Amino acid sequence: MNVYYSMKKEDVRTLLARSDEIESEEVSSAVREILEQVRTGGEEAVKERTLAFDGVELTSLLYDRERIGKEARQVSADLASAIAEAARNIETFHASQRPVHEKVEVQPGVTCWQKSVPIERVGLYIPGGTAPLFSTLLMLAVPAKLAGCPSITIATPPRPDGSVDPTILYCADLLGIKDILTCGGAQAIGALAYGTESNRPVDKIFGPGNRFVTEAKQQVNSAGVSIDMPAGPSEVMVVVDSSTPVQFAAADILSQCEHGRDSQAVLVVIDRTAQEGEAIVQEILDHVNSQMDALIRRELAESSLSRSYAVIVESEEEAVDIINEYAPEHLILALEEYHVIEEQVVNAGSVFLGLYSPESAGDYASGTNHTLPTSGYARAYSGVNLSSFMKTITYQHLSPQGITDLSRTIVTMAEAETLQAHARAVSIRLDALKGV
Repeated sequence: MNVYYSMKKEDVRTLLARSDEIESEEVSSAVREILEQVRTGGEEAVKERTLAFDGVELTSLLYDRERIGKEARQVSADLASAIAEAARNIETFHASQRPVHEKVEVQPGVTCWQKSVPIERVGLYIPGGTAPLFSTLLMLAVPAKLAGCPSITIATPPRPDGSVDPTILYCADLLGIKDILTCGGAQAIGALAYGTESNRPVDKIFGPGNRFVTEAKQQVNSAGVSIDMPAGPSEVMVVVDSSTPVQFAAADILSQCEHGRDSQAVLVVIDRTAQEGEAIVQEILDHVNSQMDALIRRELAESSLSRSYAVIVESEEEAVDIINEYAPEHLILALEEYHVIEEQVVNAGSVFLGLYSPESAGDYASGTNHTLPTSGYARAYSGVNLSSFMKTITYQHLSPQGITDLSRTIVTMAEAETLQAHARAVSIRLDALKGV
């Protein structure tokens, strides 16, 4: 892990810039070809791609509904209990986000209001490559159910024997979701977006994935299918100072790095001198090395660490500048005095405050959503929340007094834009009210 200190602002921007690997033309071209094959070839094309990429020969794209409940019972009681608690917390937090709309009389006789309605058909992509992310199913399906989405379809890669991981089936069964497509990668995004013989196309696609999945989501989005957000590899920024237990910081770095080879951890050390800051970095790295020995996914963590780095800054102000420039997916303020920085953070997906709030809490069970903007998109995008599964319709009602009082303003503006029919839609009503 490289260490940087006392950098100029322009150098910081260069350092914090993400790799453009996700946008490579090679990936874009390959995904475009796959999506076109699925769009024109339907289920058969998805099966062919699944055989080519995953080595699995599917007899049916849609998972047998009768198998879902049976195979879900393979989940242990301890894991089932943990999933139940996590689901309760996720539901409690997201239920608090229900929108409240009031009718507003903007002037006498002119009333406006909004109504939130669920998106009718949503598709949830649940990764299953290096690990079946059943927690992502909870994060997406719980708010989708709360929002009242009538149709929820899951797409997840099959195991070598064509089955679906029992834990994913357990979560689906728990939430009453029966439509599961056994496919992953760009072909799964195509199946959700365009539909196949086994499923209707969805209106919006949610869920993380590798660079092929991300590129596929962006391409179908440009073709008219909504997506939750653009995203790239997962990332964390960990901010520490002399108050931070170094073993905590090391564990936070590794919990991010074990996600995958292209994940990234950025360590920000607040210290007045380079020498003391470097000592903190070295202590943390020593703990990283010792903790890494116990990891099953050590190889992935090592690869991710090679893309990670540490920055030593002299003040909280410098740390805030770096945070907001990087706009991390996950931000851990592992500080006793985190409130000094907390309120100044404007660009981040999800923030973890204090010494006892690891990223793992938000990833699994605290109740917040772990589907978050990456690659700097936190500057403009929010993480998934209840409103992500809803759309807002606006209403207005004008009484005879309302249209009469507002008519001069409407007609004047319409005529200024040379839209005579707009003006006449008002004046013809005024004539009717006058009995003309």
